[in-house]
Amino acid sequence: MAELARITVEPREPLAAEVSRRLIDYLMSGEVQPGDRIPSERQLTEMLGVNRPTVREAIKSLGFLGLLEIRQSSGTYFRGTDSDLLYRLFELGLIMGEQGARDMVQARAELEVIVAGLAARSRDEAGVELLRARLTAMRECPDEEFPEADTAFHAALGELAGNTVLRDMLKGMRAMVQRGWVERTGTVRSRKVAYDDHVPIYEAVAEGDAEAARAAMARHMEGASRRLMQALEQREA
Repeated sequence: MAELARITVEPREPLAAEVSRRLIDYLMSGEVQPGDRIPSERQLTEMLGVNRPTVREAIKSLGFLGLLEIRQSSGTYFRGTDSDLLYRLFELGLIMGEQGARDMVQARAELEVIVAGLAARSRDEAGVELLRARLTAMRECPDEEFPEADTAFHAALGELAGNTVLRDMLKGMRAMVQRGWVERTGTVRSRKVAYDDHVPIYEAVAEGDAEAARAAMARHMEGASRRLMQALEQREA
């Protein structure tokens, strides 16, 4: 059975949340299979070096999310994961620490560039019309609807790219960055800057120029990622 490292430093978040994160890392390590029983509360208390009520709270939280099944008089069992469960975990920030947030921003930026290039290569007339409509919505929608219109533009690129794996990965990443982090840090940006960034992306995709589409998306993601990193640094200060 895999061992869990003791929590030896004062966490910067509630202790139960830190225990939850450690348990999730343990469950996702590949050493625990769906249906396996995990260590008891007493064993987890000893492994992690925290008190039993904290361990109990963390287990209940993961049970509520559907990651663990608590059986009376039998123990606690790993139920396995599915994409919906992982999506909820990411949204709640349970497996996104500070370094994870940075890695997420970088990964998202790289994948958005790839998707833009694929979309330019495989676009068709209907896809270009959809992308034009999404760009128009970004320009004309009320301010409070702009974030959704922005996301919808990127989602349309994912559809045009024709790769369901990349499409679904980016869908989750965008939600994590937007709801799981941006709203908590209060990161803001100019609507005009955001819209203007998307125009050359649309034009390159419409023309079928994959290189130009990748370059335009790279410029857009460079600015967006920089703003997110600055927000994280301000939060850490």
